[in-house]
Parts: sequence; C-alpha cells; structure tokens
Amino acid sequence: MSRYRLVTLAAIAASAALAQPGQPAPVQPSFTMQDSNLRPALPGALQGVGIDQRLNAQIPLDITFRDDLGRTVPLSTFFQTGKPVLLAPVYYRCPMLCSQVLNEMASALKAVSLVPGKDFEVVAFSFDPKDTVEIAASKRQTYFARYGRPGTANGWHFLTGDQDNIKLLMDAVGFHYRYDPSTDQYAHASGIMVITPEGRLSKYFYGVDYSPRDIRLGLVEASREQIGTPVDEALLFCYHYDPTTGKYGAVAINMVRAAGAGFALVCGAFLLIAFRHDWRKDKRQLGRAR
Repeated sequence: MSRYRLVTLAAIAASAALAQPGQPAPVQPSFTMQDSNLRPALPGALQGVGIDQRLNAQIPLDITFRDDLGRTVPLSTFFQTGKPVLLAPVYYRCPMLCSQVLNEMASALKAVSLVPGKDFEVVAFSFDPKDTVEIAASKRQTYFARYGRPGTANGWHFLTGDQDNIKLLMDAVGFHYRYDPSTDQYAHASGIMVITPEGRLSKYFYGVDYSPRDIRLGLVEASREQIGTPVDEALLFCYHYDPTTGKYGAVAINMVRAAGAGFALVCGAFLLIAFRHDWRKDKRQLGRAR
C-alpha cells in the first residue's frame, strides 16, 4: 500500500482520534485537489503523517526505554532470546485509534497457536513521552487479560521512553506522526511490525484489522522457520508477502497455472511426436505402394 493511501486512511481515523473523550469527533475535513492527478490534499495537521516501509532495515537495539515495572532497559533486552518480536507503536493516552490497534492485535493473537514468551515477544511502545510507567503497567494488565492465555505474561511488554529514544525508533521503523498542542494528542497512522531476532524489520501489517494467518506466517518467516510446524512451511510456499498491501496473498493459483502450462506443453510435444510418427509411417507405405 502506498504511503499516500495510508495517510488518507489515517485522516479519517485521526479525525476521530483527535476528539476529546466524551465529546463527538470533529467534522471530517473536506479535501481539496492538490495536483493534476486528482489526489486530495491533506489538511495541515496530517501533512507528513504515515508509514514508510523499511524492510530489512536494522532498528537501533542499544537505545533504552522504561518497561512496565519502571526499569530502564535497552531495546536489545527483547531480542536476546532468539525469537521474533511483534512491535506495536502506539500511545497509551490515545482516546480511540491506539486502543483499536491493541484490541485487534490481542484478538488476532488469540487465534494464533504460537505462544508469547515462548515463540515470540509482544512489544508495545508509546511514542508519547508524557505516558508514564503506571499507564504502561495498566495497559499491560488490560491486554494480557484480554488475550486470556495463562502462562504467557512474560511475553508481553509495554514500554515508555524519552523523546530522543522515541524519535530514533520511530524514524527507524518509518512511522511518522504529528503532535497537536491544541488537543494534546497525536495524528498518526496505524499498523504493527514483525521484527527478526536480529532486529531487522521483516513485515508491516496496516490498519486495525489483522489476520491471524498473516501474523502467524510473518512470525514464522521472521524466525527463519525456527518456530511453527511443517504445515507453516507449506503455507509459506503457497503464500507470499505483498509489501504494497501488508498482507500475505495466495500464489497457489500461479502454481496451478504453471502446472497447467507445463501439462499443455507436454501434451503438445507428445501429440507432435505422434503426428510425425504417423506421417512418416504413411509416407513409407505410400512409397512401397508405388
């Protein structure tokens, strides 16, 4: 999906997100045309907001954050186990969109048999330096309870940090947002990322509706197939990740088409050989008759 489309979608979500709790969302902005391609111009508050894919880019593992227990830890803490990481950039005071991101991520993970803390790590981090450790701890309890799978608490991490470290990580993952001082809130897009055990960006999943199949395949692929089952390996053969949509699409139909084309070639070659054999046989018989 192009960055332009992401930003356009974010415009609608951000307009609701900028509403104060308990108040109606502001009227959605009217768009004007900005060029000859008839693309709508974004309102000033959303200029520069979006997600740039930086696949295979290395994130800075030496920067530090505070975990939900108040400890200052380097980001590398969550990559020392040799497991992939599901990363969710949000801010905890967000009145709407970020809660949807976390809600849908937790719901999708409930349908994934891979286990947080055993097969992968879930790391949410706030890009709002005003978010506190106490808020992060409360969010962790909320979403661990929503996930509802005992024995996985050590796989969920909710981080806060200072502006400098936040900017370093947000720039590394290509997540662009803007602060609105009049509402003390942020305009931002929505999405989650899969990161390899070495700290490289592997997959982006956009929006707030995440496919359990896509998340599972993304984690399996990011782990270099060190987790999952032989079935997952077969699915990875039949599906491929499309970075323009942030989803896995089936390629089985292409395999069927290739097999069909191969079958047609074999049949054509067989028929050609048979026809040539009959033609030569008929020619020999005709020569004897003369």
